[in-house]
Amino acid sequence: MERRGEGGRCEGWGAAGGGHLYLAILRSGSKTLTSPAGCQQNGWREGIWMKTVDDRLISLQSDVRDYFGWSVDDDRLSAEMLSEKTAGFSSLISSWEKISERLKSSKQVLILGAAVEVEDLLGISADDVIVAADGSVGVLSELPLSLEKIAWENLALIVSDGDGGDAMIDAAVRGIPFALHAHGDNVNEWKNLIPILDKFCETLILAHQTLNSIDNMFNPGGFTDGDRAACIVAATHINPSKIKLIGFRSDRIGRWTGITNPERKLRKLKWMEKVLEVLEEAGGC
Repeated sequence: MERRGEGGRCEGWGAAGGGHLYLAILRSGSKTLTSPAGCQQNGWREGIWMKTVDDRLISLQSDVRDYFGWSVDDDRLSAEMLSEKTAGFSSLISSWEKISERLKSSKQVLILGAAVEVEDLLGISADDVIVAADGSVGVLSELPLSLEKIAWENLALIVSDGDGGDAMIDAAVRGIPFALHAHGDNVNEWKNLIPILDKFCETLILAHQTLNSIDNMFNPGGFTDGDRAACIVAATHINPSKIKLIGFRSDRIGRWTGITNPERKLRKLKWMEKVLEVLEEAGGC
């Protein structure tokens, strides 16, 4: 998996410098994910196993809860409510297979984070497939018209917990496939989004962040929408060299971030680093 930052540099994840190189690249460089030794099964979807690439991705979620003082019971209740609310949705049928097939058949997958800017996407081609983290999808509408058309046509998935604002709603109305995530304090957000997805979305994936098995949902790992998107893409077992992260920053808050407490958001982004470090070591299967 390659990481593209403001400087546009590309360096291997295994290059000299280890963790120090990683922290520098979070600000201005890119990385390549190596092949893993194995992967762990976690989550079930439509008759197949969705394989989380490393159990540490799940353990990190418990660490995050402990750090911020959040309750796993709240996470579980939100997920169970979402599962019940969407029971019977035709958009859930074979949704994981559909997304997985599209990503694996692509030449390159671009995962957009909250710090993505127009200039980061001026080099996209018709062969690129895009996965956008929540409100970052808004950057597509700022592209030059010729590139905007390509980008929207090649947008394969929105990964969201429901707070991506107007850009997220626009994507939902366009019928873009969604991976909707439930956690303890976003019940109102997903409740407001569900009627729109029920009307327009033909492919829906549901994600949670608990240790439980929940009907029609899975836990891919991850904490923020951006690193969760990377976990979902990695779980398709796509060739890691085909994946590029664009607009992932831990030193500042991206402009596509939803309403947030700035100080707490920066602390959340440090946890995003930890998730990406595990993906670096696991290699994405």
